[in-house]
Amino acid sequence: VQLQASGGGLVQAGGSLRLSCAASTTSLSNYAVAWFRQVPGKEREFVAASWRRVNTKYRDSVKGRFTISRDNAKNMIYLQMYGLKPEDTAIYYCAANEDRFILSTIMMEDKYKYWGQGTQVTVSS
Repeated sequence: VQLQASGGGLVQAGGSLRLSCAASTTSLSNYAVAWFRQVPGKEREFVAASWRRVNTKYRDSVKGRFTISRDNAKNMIYLQMYGLKPEDTAIYYCAANEDRFILSTIMMEDKYKYWGQGTQVTVSS
């Protein structure tokens, strides 16, 4: 599966962006999908995930501001981000894996086999 992320950009604090990730599979419903982010010099961190068709999870700092969604018919994954803060500045990566996840593993970076190339999000203060 190949993933292509897009939608990043420069936005002022309080603004919004929607990231998109196109997946090269016709069976996206069989995959768990997630967004991670990384600031240069720091480890990549979990942001949000969608699995088992109905489950979602978010890191605490984005709860209530970010929403992960998917359109299985279009093989697309989205991350809608509202109320952006300067600390959200990072390169955002979409990821996917065959959906064998449980709650305790969904945030684990090494459980995802497929990764997009990343899209830069910069939030100015």
